[in-house]
Amino acid sequence: MTVIALLSVAPVIEDSMASEVANAVDALEAHNVSYETNPMGTVIEAEDIDTLLAAVADAHKAVDADRVSTVLKVDDKRTSDQRAADKVDAVEDALGRPAKDDPNYESL
Repeated sequence: MTVIALLSVAPVIEDSMASEVANAVDALEAHNVSYETNPMGTVIEAEDIDTLLAAVADAHKAVDADRVSTVLKVDDKRTSDQRAADKVDAVEDALGRPAKDDPNYESL
């Protein structure tokens, strides 16, 4: 089984959050999860919910700020083993093209 989540951890500050977000992302390395960071958050894949939640807790704790905002959206599909890349592939199959704005992409 694979649990997929979208995680956003950030300090509540006016200045750049990049270094603290980097601390949160770096904390994921201590766990048996795979992840990909994008401009709006980090997609995490784990084998089970306990592994995922431990990684999320450490990411939250890694942000050094007076106030930290964490948003977590979990997809725990218990009847099949689907990876995040499989979900993107399904959308791209339906589109008939990559699901991104690629200036080098030539339409048919």
